Amino acid sequence: MRFKLFFTHLSSSTMPTLILFNKPYGVLSQFRSDDNNNFATLSDYFSDKSLRVAGRLDATSEGLLLLTADGQVNKALTHPPKANAGKQQGKTYWIQVEGDASDAQLQQLQTGVPLKDGITLPAEVVRLSETQIAEHIWQAPDKIAKRKVTTWLAITIFEGKNRQVRRMAAHVGLPCLRLIRMASSGFSLGNLEVGASTQIPLSPADLKRLGVQPLSAATTTPKSPQSKHPTSRRKQP
Repeated sequence: MRFKLFFTHLSSSTMPTLILFNKPYGVLSQFRSDDNNNFATLSDYFSDKSLRVAGRLDATSEGLLLLTADGQVNKALTHPPKANAGKQQGKTYWIQVEGDASDAQLQQLQTGVPLKDGITLPAEVVRLSETQIAEHIWQAPDKIAKRKVTTWLAITIFEGKNRQVRRMAAHVGLPCLRLIRMASSGFSLGNLEVGASTQIPLSPADLKRLGVQPLSAATTTPKSPQSKHPTSRRKQP
């Protein structure tokens, strides 16, 4: 109860904030460039270098990227306390895989598959309809491989092994052609346009769910991040 009372006196301007960014294909989840490739970086979209990424995406993956200048929030998102881990910190990906996924393959993904760094935890996996894809997913980048027969799956995982979803799909014989993160730790992409971002204040309920301890107003006032692209919630055509 003391936790709730502390926050009732804080205005939204003193609360930590979170940036939701719809990362395009071909953008690194970092501000510095990489001499080994020609990928764009977050510096092409944000000028505030105090922002830190909470959960990276490969350059060839798309979708929700979370950024914050608050150290406690970043830590809670990347290394959640045990009491706040599990389903509260799940990450949902929509993936397009090669071939017609069978019930047996989906069952393998749901149960857990053995990878080099251990068996994965049980995941939530469902097939997606053409209608769902048409309503929520933008046109594929030109460099995405084209196949005649593909299946779209929604997969939610509750851990963070390196390139986990791609490796899980490959292990059961479903090479991943396209991967889009739709939601992470209770925050969703919604209709945020590709390459656009939006800044949201974290509510007391958000902080409690993430396991972030109350901070004084002096330490919670964030540096206002500046986006190089206008915020938009329109879907990319």
